[in-house]
Amino acid sequence: MRIKLHHTDRNWSKTSRLGVAFTLLEVMIACGIFFTATFAILALVSQTLRNARVLRHVEVDASMAAAEMFKTNVLFEGSESGDFGNAYPEYTWERVYTPVESNGLWQIDIILRKHGASKPVDTMSILLFTPNSKMESEPGGIHKFP
Repeated sequence: MRIKLHHTDRNWSKTSRLGVAFTLLEVMIACGIFFTATFAILALVSQTLRNARVLRHVEVDASMAAAEMFKTNVLFEGSESGDFGNAYPEYTWERVYTPVESNGLWQIDIILRKHGASKPVDTMSILLFTPNSKMESEPGGIHKFP
């Protein structure tokens, strides 16, 4: 914004630009926009770091034990148990395999436990069709989940 001032001094050059500046209101508005944008960016970075910290801690669930079962896709009647190794040393899992029908349909009950806890942390029951798996006895219906 240019402000023209008429100066009466004869030594003053007519081509000089005295009075060309920002007003206090313009400076205040520019500072407000700058600080608003700065704090918005700071809040966005802070929220992103908080979300990354939360995502770093993965909760254990029964689907991890189910995923490990699909490496071979061959089942047997009975049960097996194990742990997650060094990834989650305080958790163990148990899988119970029960034939549902004679055509290769199986029910798998998965129980996830934490050492020292009396109740299971997570449970899951899935049906899986694998005609190549071994059935040792006649299917007795759907296994009731404990």
